[in-house]
Amino acid sequence: MPQSNAFTSGSTALRDTPEADQGSTLSNAAAVRNTRQKEAIRAAILAAGRPLSPEEILQAAQRGVRTLSLATVYRNIASLQRDGWLQAVTLPGMPARYEVAGKAHHHHFHCNECGKVYEMEGCGFEFHAKLPQGFTATAHELFLSGRCAACH
Repeated sequence: MPQSNAFTSGSTALRDTPEADQGSTLSNAAAVRNTRQKEAIRAAILAAGRPLSPEEILQAAQRGVRTLSLATVYRNIASLQRDGWLQAVTLPGMPARYEVAGKAHHHHFHCNECGKVYEMEGCGFEFHAKLPQGFTATAHELFLSGRCAACH
């Protein structure tokens, strides 16, 4: 029986041909591009040190990958959230911003002038004394708004 240069993986036969090698190279190039794009997005979020909108992520990440698109940013936001690396910050009446997940409990400040959202370290607010008698708080959210130092 003649030997074939085909390899079977499940129901798909992969041939040892230049075309197969080219497809493999294209797949590897796509993986490298996606990794480079995701790394540019991660770097942008880390460098900002504050929650960013998808548009802000795009603008910052394009410094590293000029061809990055907003659709790619949204796909990577979803992927990074599934991976547990990124979490949404939702403020009333505003589109979501995104920050690195797993941080200690903290709150946010929204600048009414420039629209940027900033992190406020820790939580120095004591709510238990203000609760009605017999109530037990299990969680809280607090966000402040005003003008940031850059807009003063």
